[in-house]
Amino acid sequence: MQAISVQQPWAFAIACGGKSVSNQAMPTAYRGPLLIHASMRVDLSACDSPLVQAAGWDPGDPLAAIGAAIAVADLAAVCSATVDGGTDECACGPWAEPGAHHWHLADVRALPRPIVALGRTDLWEPAASLVAEVETMMAGAALNKVT
Repeated sequence: MQAISVQQPWAFAIACGGKSVSNQAMPTAYRGPLLIHASMRVDLSACDSPLVQAAGWDPGDPLAAIGAAIAVADLAAVCSATVDGGTDECACGPWAEPGAHHWHLADVRALPRPIVALGRTDLWEPAASLVAEVETMMAGAALNKVT
């Protein structure tokens, strides 16, 4: 499992399943499970974005935490069509920003509660103890849904 740190309210929008594209400065060959970590920074100007509001932005929601792992998604694809001033258009949707690499997220699963953790810039490998805590929490959540 790899991880990315994302500013709020964008991390919230991902965790709620509304934001299926993460705009990144760098591409990656990695595909697979991706831990979504809410960074310690908040993009205050984005809190009033119509897209963020449509995702249900609520600063009182536990998923609005900062400095914590809040979700797991599958990094399914990366589109780089609009990078480096390219004139190529892409169909990555309203969350995709021109000039960024669009990391396509699938099967987003919000954690039942945030897990406080330090993040890093770019793609990073979470500590084994954090991965174990996430996996235990997700397994418990799956069991609760079945019963």
